[in-house]
Amino acid sequence: MLFDQVSIETVVAELPPVVVSSAEIERRLSPVYDRLKLPYGRLEMMTGIRERRFWLPGTRPSKAASFAGKKALAQAEMSPGEIGCLIHASVCRDFMEPATASIVHDLLDLPPTAAMFDLSNACLGVMNGMVTIANMIQLGQIDAGLVVSGECAEGLHEATVRDILKDKSLTRNGIKKHFASLTIGSGAAAVILRRRDQSRTGHRLLGGAVRTDSQANHLCREDTTRTSDSGPLMATDAEGLLHAGCRLAAQTWEAAKQELGWDNDTPAHFFTHQVGSVHKRLIFETLGIDPQKDFPTVAFTGNTGSAALPTALALGCVDKKISALDHIALLGIGSGLSSLILGIEWQAS
Repeated sequence: MLFDQVSIETVVAELPPVVVSSAEIERRLSPVYDRLKLPYGRLEMMTGIRERRFWLPGTRPSKAASFAGKKALAQAEMSPGEIGCLIHASVCRDFMEPATASIVHDLLDLPPTAAMFDLSNACLGVMNGMVTIANMIQLGQIDAGLVVSGECAEGLHEATVRDILKDKSLTRNGIKKHFASLTIGSGAAAVILRRRDQSRTGHRLLGGAVRTDSQANHLCREDTTRTSDSGPLMATDAEGLLHAGCRLAAQTWEAAKQELGWDNDTPAHFFTHQVGSVHKRLIFETLGIDPQKDFPTVAFTGNTGSAALPTALALGCVDKKISALDHIALLGIGSGLSSLILGIEWQAS
């Protein structure tokens, strides 16, 4: 896929106010840790996640997404009336029907001319949403669009902790399927894309490539065999998902380089889906990319699902030295299994 009419106007992140450390989680799980003789500090050691963030009680995905959406409009100096389409791309939704996008649309006071819908593809949702908006701009259907994500991990986290504590048959091997759920954090992000000839920033979305390995759809799923009053439960083959995801990312990177005319040295900066330290290391080794080009946030955010990559990009745009005409690669992976890589040409600020 290639784009010649699309700019990324702004990318923002909203970090929740409640900080929960990995050490705190292990203290809650101390009866299980002591029974299984698990070493304390294991969660941070295995994942590199020191802490993650949660919203205040009662915060729904739509509200979290609206925090980021309002910030994006303000940062881009755009009015709600300039948005032609809104996509809510979180894993989390307020309810099955109607679309959570309808709540966000109302909270942001978007005009009746602005289309809205939910788009769900696990952790890849925001990037899929960016491509969808870019296609609409490229086709001349809209001048600007907004993609938002509001991930609320509190229910999954609480359900996982309670399930671990009540399962007296749990073994050292059996607890492994739960660890991925303990890495999850909450967060929100928003991206505004705009026609190049109307953009104030001019950051060009160049295009990219997508690859799918749907035979790996079993590696990370909602566990429908168990129930919880606190929220959904997940079953994740973390090691299998890690290696399958890296293999797929390598295939996607080769396709993206061919599509964009890049090589491994072309991007000055890489922003990836934030899962954990082992994932980061293996991704960069597999792709043959200098890890110094990365901007990791997972140590203090955890895995925030579809908000993870845009959050890294938003924070990195502030903290990293990104020069005019630098090329940036966005590398997304979503369980299912999908990978999407997009290229950006950065303009002078």
